Amino acid sequence: MPNKAINSNGHSYAQACLIERPSRLLFISGQVPADADGKVPARFDDQCRLAWRNVETQLVAAGMTLADLVKVTVFLSDRQYRAANAAVRKEVLGSHTPALTIVITGIYDEEWLLEIEAVAAA
Repeated sequence: MPNKAINSNGHSYAQACLIERPSRLLFISGQVPADADGKVPARFDDQCRLAWRNVETQLVAAGMTLADLVKVTVFLSDRQYRAANAAVRKEVLGSHTPALTIVITGIYDEEWLLEIEAVAAA
């Protein structure tokens, strides 16, 4: 049975996500906006897309897709990135609505403007 969004709100996330008898769970460590060579784009939108690509890379390695995400936590370095973060998230996830938490916090590397961790179930 696919994962079911509970009380989806139209903003690319749900208030909860129901998982009934998953056969596999994947916990994805915080994915940062750096490519394989350690390069970090300057603009927030580019960093956000790259962090999402890094999340997707982990999913693919486990035989999963973005549609298997059930919980996402985004750590933003500043509130000013809220709208851009939401826009890129909607672009990446489309109609998929996992549970979501956004935290405004200091990030491990000052060059990174965000970090994304996630849980997937299939």
